[in-house]
Amino acid sequence: MTIFRQLSLGAKAALAAGTVFVSMIVSRSYLAESLEFRAWRCLFRLQLALFANSLMLLGSIFIWRSTVSNLKHSPAAESACFQLWKMIVVAFLALAHSSFFTMIFLVAEEPYLFSLVAYTCLGAYVIMLCFLCVLSGMEQAYQLLAWRAGRAVGSLDKTRKLALRPALAVVVTTVLSVVGLLNAAQPPVVITVEVPVHRLHPSMNSLKVVLLSDIHLGPTVGRTKMDMFVRMVNALEPDVTVIVGDLCDSEASVLRTAVAPLGQLRSRLGTYFVTGNHEYYTSDVNNWFALLMSLNVQPLHNENVRISAPGARREDDGWICLAGVDDIAANMLHYTGHGMDLEKALEGCSPDHPTVLLAHQPLAAKRALQARPDINLILSGHTHAGQIFPLNVAAYLLNPFFAGLYQVAETTFVYVSPGTAYYGIPMRLGSRAEITQLILQPAP
Repeated sequence: MTIFRQLSLGAKAALAAGTVFVSMIVSRSYLAESLEFRAWRCLFRLQLALFANSLMLLGSIFIWRSTVSNLKHSPAAESACFQLWKMIVVAFLALAHSSFFTMIFLVAEEPYLFSLVAYTCLGAYVIMLCFLCVLSGMEQAYQLLAWRAGRAVGSLDKTRKLALRPALAVVVTTVLSVVGLLNAAQPPVVITVEVPVHRLHPSMNSLKVVLLSDIHLGPTVGRTKMDMFVRMVNALEPDVTVIVGDLCDSEASVLRTAVAPLGQLRSRLGTYFVTGNHEYYTSDVNNWFALLMSLNVQPLHNENVRISAPGARREDDGWICLAGVDDIAANMLHYTGHGMDLEKALEGCSPDHPTVLLAHQPLAAKRALQARPDINLILSGHTHAGQIFPLNVAAYLLNPFFAGLYQVAETTFVYVSPGTAYYGIPMRLGSRAEITQLILQPAP
């Protein structure tokens, strides 16, 4: 206990994060089978929220020191304005931290105002933290250069910099947050992409596949947005509509009415769905499968279907093997009865006919191509194209495919959607929500 008290706040926050992470492993390994499933699901989601918050504590400490603690020795430290400023920073950080708990306790057909405010603060938190880190790095570099040049930084300069830092942080964060909010509030842009498909039968020329991904029904996305997405898809008159994961962030029973507009989707040859990592975070995948099937959306649970040309009557009229795999998060979470099984998903697909694979994560797409390079087209999502800066950089570095169309080989393509909505934070910076219309054409 004495050693713990002597630790810095940052070290305590890191220790808390490690403790919660270990508890998640223990509950997954030893409690999953002994606890009633609903109780374990609640425990797991609570642990996820606590883990995220313990990591955020590191950033919150840095923000507090940069915007409050460093000003305590300034002449204005005893003023009423400074006391008000401290209260504003505390409220801002508290709202940002509360956002992950709204995912558990405040999800309904339409978003609650508190959830929207909390996640907006989380987005502003990310922007401010990034800006302060960059600013701090620039200051350190300036001081190093000044020291090497034999110049000292005056105390007056230091005082001014300490006062300017929070002012600049607020201005930059506010401007970028407003831009991000306005961008995310726009309807998704419709992008048309022509994809040459090897061995595509002439009868299926210009087959229209509409791609949706990462809708994230939950604390900040509700029925109104889902209804808008459905109307936009129907206006495109698709032959096939596919949803490549992360449709939801809560249990099926909670979001039943929010997802109901999916039942109005009109696709000539069917609507199909594969899981994303967030479906497994809800721990309610089987109930989601049942709900989606009641809405005429067919889950592809490591399985495939044959998509034939409209009006085709004979086997040789041409068809596409549309396959879908479970998200790789199911393997990592040891989710019973689920996990990426490419061999099972492609069972029955013919090498004489095109194969289109639905796989939520680009990493899964890469693994699929390593095992089966004969796949013609893989449709993925997951990255959100980073959603907001600086997460764009991390998403680009951590995924083998980031956003858009990639030609991996002469007859193989991967398309990664930047997402139809957003995850939690109602902002987009450096990215735009998208509904993708893929037109399949015979390869020359």
